[in-house]
Amino acid sequence: MTASLPVDVQSVFDRFITTELTTVDRTGQPITWPVTPYYRPGDSCIDVTTGLGYPKKADDAQANPLVSLLFSDPTGSGIERPPTVLVQGSAEIDDHDLEANRGRYAREAANKLPSMKGRQPPEAIQRLFSWYFTRIYIHVRPERVYVWRSADSEPELYDTHMEEVRSGHSEEPDRFHADPEGGAINWHPRLNELGTIYPTAVLSIVCPDGFPFAMRVAVHAHAADRQIRIENPPAGAPIQPGLACLTAHAHDPSFGAMQNFQVRGDLVLRDGCWVLVPHKLVGGIEAPASKLAFVRANAGKAIRFRRTAKRELQRRTSS
Repeated sequence: MTASLPVDVQSVFDRFITTELTTVDRTGQPITWPVTPYYRPGDSCIDVTTGLGYPKKADDAQANPLVSLLFSDPTGSGIERPPTVLVQGSAEIDDHDLEANRGRYAREAANKLPSMKGRQPPEAIQRLFSWYFTRIYIHVRPERVYVWRSADSEPELYDTHMEEVRSGHSEEPDRFHADPEGGAINWHPRLNELGTIYPTAVLSIVCPDGFPFAMRVAVHAHAADRQIRIENPPAGAPIQPGLACLTAHAHDPSFGAMQNFQVRGDLVLRDGCWVLVPHKLVGGIEAPASKLAFVRANAGKAIRFRRTAKRELQRRTSS
């Protein structure tokens, strides 16, 4: 359906450096990470990838192919005042030829980020760090697209079931939805960055029809109350209590440095305001500006990812 979308929407898919991919795990927990989209105008799918050493995105998408892609951070895209776009679609996992995927990723990453061409390690080093450079591709076929052209406007909808969307009634059956789980609250020090370093973050939930729905919202951490206040959700967002994920990330225009983490917890309504009660903070792969800081930030993860990649390579090539 992408070929029939407005040109500026296709341009967002093509030129954004990051998109927020949301998958849903077996417990009904939405999980959102920033990834790089690969798309050419008119393509039937938007492609994203994950490393062989951290395949959970792909594994979750294979078990539950209902995913979403939110295009909400235009940093480095060169587009002035782009719309915010949410894609809900079906995922297909491509891990049949991991060697071909590794070569494709090296080419596409260099084309997507020209400033990275001179910083890519030689072939031998890429093989040494195969847990990262060997990629699993996730092909996302759009089924429903929301386009917000301003922060307070109703979204434009492009959908294979447009009449159902307009009427507010879907013929699709309701799927499993995870209610708030309760339990102990985990307040990690990084949560205090929400509302300060990160004035906004991406909140993801699961709709009754099973598709994840992600939105960029204003956030404020309240350590005393041990909750994160959610403000200014976009018009048309189907917010309801349940398991949720809040993802904060940032990168410079050349993608030379990036930071990200997410917190998973319960989205609940308290005193007329939506708040996230945190249960678990998860840090992603971060790239500080200096090489020494990069090594320090990721050394422990690299050891774990290398072990995972070895196990995954054996599993995927023997099946």
